[in-house]
Amino acid sequence: MTNSISPSARRAARHRIGARSRMRGLSLIEILVSVVILGIGLLGVAAMQSLALRGGQSSLEASQAVMQTNAIIEAMRANRANAADYNTGGMVCAPAAGATLAQNDLENWITSLKADVTRNDAETTTCGEIAGCPDACVVTVQWDDSRAGGGSTREFETRTRI
Repeated sequence: MTNSISPSARRAARHRIGARSRMRGLSLIEILVSVVILGIGLLGVAAMQSLALRGGQSSLEASQAVMQTNAIIEAMRANRANAADYNTGGMVCAPAAGATLAQNDLENWITSLKADVTRNDAETTTCGEIAGCPDACVVTVQWDDSRAGGGSTREFETRTRI
């Protein structure tokens, strides 16, 4: 019995077998390259997540500062007759015990600032100031925002009339 496969068909079959053996190494390299690219992409996602968390913390601290300035302004409005007693004469970073309603409100305000606005070393970084009351009140809150990646000190100011 004679072989019915032509010589050109035999060459084509050998060529296909040789091509398959050359592809094995190529697919392994492709997998390694794709793993490296995927790893770099995941590192980028992790860096963006870290940046978003720091920005979110900074935003939270700013929101807390706004709420705290509004809280002391409402306390001054409730004690309108003694609104001038709320002027601090400069930045106050430590709560001082007081005997009057205005002094108690200021003590509670500074304590709340330290508890709510910053979470890191709040004893030295968060301060508040009230000036110009009752006619042109300026309430200023200052805190350390170095975790957000920008400048280390942020300041928020609210102006109002009592």
